Order: sequence, then C-alpha cells, then structure tokens
Amino acid sequence: MKKILFIIGLVLMMVVSVAKPSYAWDVKTTDELQTRMNEVGFKILNTNRIEKRLIFMAINRVYTRDIWTDVSSVNRIVWVKPTVLPYIDDDNELAAILSHSIAHGVDTYEGALRGYVSILNYWVAPNKYDLKADKSAVDFMVNAGYNPLALITILNKIGKQYRFDAFSNHTLVSRRMMLIYEYIYTKYPSILVENEYKDNIYYQNFLLTSRKNRMLLLEKVKSGYTRRINYKY
Repeated sequence: MKKILFIIGLVLMMVVSVAKPSYAWDVKTTDELQTRMNEVGFKILNTNRIEKRLIFMAINRVYTRDIWTDVSSVNRIVWVKPTVLPYIDDDNELAAILSHSIAHGVDTYEGALRGYVSILNYWVAPNKYDLKADKSAVDFMVNAGYNPLALITILNKIGKQYRFDAFSNHTLVSRRMMLIYEYIYTKYPSILVENEYKDNIYYQNFLLTSRKNRMLLLEKVKSGYTRRINYKY
C-alpha cells in the first residue's frame, strides 16, 4: 500500500512540475545567446511576413543608442550586447528586445538612398520612433506566439527612471511601460485575462508602481476619451 501511495505521489509531482510555467532561462554564454537570437529572431521575421532582410549578432558594440541593443542602418544588423544576459528570464523577454529592434530595422529600409540616411530620423526624434517600435514589437510578439507583457518586464528591469522627460528626446520608462500596457489592454485584452505573468515579480512591481496611471486608463475607457493620456511620473 505504501509503495502504491509513493508511486501515485511521484506521478503527481511529475505532473505538477510539467504543468507549472518556468521562467528559468538556459542561455548562459555569448555563443548560446547567438544561437537563441537566431532562432527567436527569424521566427519573428517569418511569422510576421517581414520582407526585409535583417540578421542578428550578439556582440559588445561600443556605439549603441540603447544600453542593450541597436540596429545598423548600413548593413541591417540587430546587435544585442551579451551584458543583457543576466536580465533575461525567458524567450519572451528576448523576443521583446529583438522585436523592438526589428521594428527599427524595418524602418531602415524607408527613405532616400534605400534607407541609408533613415537613422537620422531616430536621432532627430528618438521618442517618436521608440514608441512606434514598442507598438510594432507588441504586434510582432503576439503574431509569433510570444507574450508581449515581457516587453514591460524587461523594461522594468533594465530601463533607467529619470526625473523628467520634458526636455529629453526619450519618454520616461514608467510612461513608456504604461503606453505598452494600454496598447495591449486595448488591442489584446485576452492576454491580460489569461495572464501567465501575473505571479512574475517584475510584472507585479509594474502593477504596484503604475497603480495611479492604470486608474487613469480605466477612467479613459469609461468616459470614451480618445486622446492620449499624459501619464504621471
């Protein structure tokens, strides 16, 4: 009898371990990051039917606009710094980083000289193009089967929180995360209902720090207000 109970208990433990979602990431080295970037990156390109060639490289590039990633407008390379490795917990978060950069990469095909000077658009108005890339990244991730809430969790771990953005070319990360949340809330509400990130500590922290802003979003939805909310600091 004890043997039977032991076997039943062992089987139940195996079922629970399989059913429980895991956020552990098995990528530890630059070579492993490169392999996973290729897998995730090309999956995003193919499932979204992106007819623009881009490649991916894990390398410590010196001149980058962001602290973890960049896109070359000359040879259409998406660069990711291996220093980001300790911050990534799953493929969803890698997909978030790559999707945002892919959106910038697609923009490099637009404009004069086959997009050669397209990088000037980002230098002149980085805020506009970052917010545009965030929305595209959400769409890319959903189409490729990744959870776009990972875009919020990775930003919450990496993005620096400055005091003001009135005199800056970049939106405060707290506001940027809210705009991503609002886009998901509006276009993909089912993701928030069946939320696999509800127990993720970085997502929970976002919910904590964005409580007042999310109340503003609810007021906007109830009132039918259509203009952009000026989310709080």
